[in-house]
Amino acid sequence: MNSDYRAFVARKSGDDIICEITTKALEDLPDGDVTILVAWSSVNYKDGLASIAKGGVVRNYPRVLGIDLGGTVVDSTDSRYAEGDEVLVTGFDVGVGHDGGYATYARVPGDWIVKCPTTLSLREAMVFGTAGFTAALAIRQLEHVGMAPSSGPVLVTGATGGVGSIAVSMLANLGYEVHASTGKKNEHNYLKTLGAAEIHDRIDLSSKGRPLDKEIWAGAIDQVGGEGLARIMSNLMYRGAVACTGLTGGVTYSTTVLPFLLRGISVLGIDSVMCPSDERPAIWQRMADELKPSRLGDLIAAETDLDGVAKVFTNILAGNVRGRTVVKIN
Repeated sequence: MNSDYRAFVARKSGDDIICEITTKALEDLPDGDVTILVAWSSVNYKDGLASIAKGGVVRNYPRVLGIDLGGTVVDSTDSRYAEGDEVLVTGFDVGVGHDGGYATYARVPGDWIVKCPTTLSLREAMVFGTAGFTAALAIRQLEHVGMAPSSGPVLVTGATGGVGSIAVSMLANLGYEVHASTGKKNEHNYLKTLGAAEIHDRIDLSSKGRPLDKEIWAGAIDQVGGEGLARIMSNLMYRGAVACTGLTGGVTYSTTVLPFLLRGISVLGIDSVMCPSDERPAIWQRMADELKPSRLGDLIAAETDLDGVAKVFTNILAGNVRGRTVVKIN
């Protein structure tokens, strides 16, 4: 290992947050069982929030940002991981309370690590990243309450974002009829390429409907939240379900108990951050074997390096990023 390494660091300066690339020494690495030479990371909306003063996600500064990382083990005191193992880390405290993936090296507790499936490259794993893991969790939870391709159409909101794009791809790959919601009219062809059978305008979903409206969808993956969630609930089929994965449209919504009592619908909360360690390997293996479209990286991922991360933050916070952006570290 080299004695010095590059890292993208956020630090406080008065009431502001300054993000810059700095040189750090190996002794600056945080406590942990496993040291990883990072090959790839990715940019998530949460990473963008971590870069601004009112983001509310970083616990203390300075902090190496990046909530995802994939790389190769270079040193380990955990018997589960040996030098040369290709591994992934998403969730837990990475990039918010513990230094993250935007650096040449990362050191983390062994319980946060998943071995990269042999059928996924590290780059492909970071195309998925937290966004893909969240989408896979949402699909798993919807399936647990009975959703299947034969049940009927499935709606994905915020469909051009990271979670949304991957959810559309995964669902289409499983044989579902996917309906995608977006406010970006110029991205309809992109969503159809990912596998969407029907496109809904975001305005249609945000307009106020009746507490119980026409039954349209057997399930939904909602990345937006806000009042649109109530509208989705009113349009779910009998025993349909919506998996809540995001809040870009707001944290509150108003509805009645009628969809629950008269249609038996379910609202499912999806948390990818603290998902138990023992559940993660099977989910990643399914992502590699069953949920990965043949052209996932070509269709979804843009690529940058550490020097380009700040610009991607600006774009993702403004809602101007499509799909996923992977970050090449080494």
